[in-house]
Amino acid sequence: MDNRCEWAQKNELMGKYHDEEWGRPLHDDLKLFEFLTLEGMQAGLSWQTILNKREAFRQAFDNFDPVIIAAYGDDKVIELMNNAGIIRNKAKILACINNAKRFLEVQSEYGSFDSYIWKFVDYKPVINTFNTLKEIPAKTLLSDTISADLKKMGFKFIGSTVIYAHLQATGVINDHLVHCFCHPACSNLNSE
Repeated sequence: MDNRCEWAQKNELMGKYHDEEWGRPLHDDLKLFEFLTLEGMQAGLSWQTILNKREAFRQAFDNFDPVIIAAYGDDKVIELMNNAGIIRNKAKILACINNAKRFLEVQSEYGSFDSYIWKFVDYKPVINTFNTLKEIPAKTLLSDTISADLKKMGFKFIGSTVIYAHLQATGVINDHLVHCFCHPACSNLNSE
């Protein structure tokens, strides 16, 4: 499909993710936690690698339920380290457990992670108008600010680049290229 962001034209899985999820304003806390976890797992890897393993991640991490993950102990860490279907990086696995605990704290303080993350953009998506992939930044002042705030709260593997990817994926920022058929739809706050 020519009027789709070029990165999404690589294969069917990437195209489906682009067309149905990426950049659509998301307000479901479980899905927001899933993306936060997957983007942390992606650090240093390709998104294609993560997408290929996404279902295995869902099974291994109890459908990304932060309440369950926050209670993981040493036995579960060993089980995850032996799971060939996921990224077996102990620091990232431990960060996921830590981040589940911090996520629950954010929910407790703000009512939801959705309320927390969207407050940074006054509850309206940032609509960018890029024409080429080269124009899209890896991070911005917004992602720097959110990353620093999350780090202050004790989150791990949430550097500015990871957070920018999270903001793009969850529609806080619309970085679909202007010629992409998804750009107009992802400019609507109420997609999900």
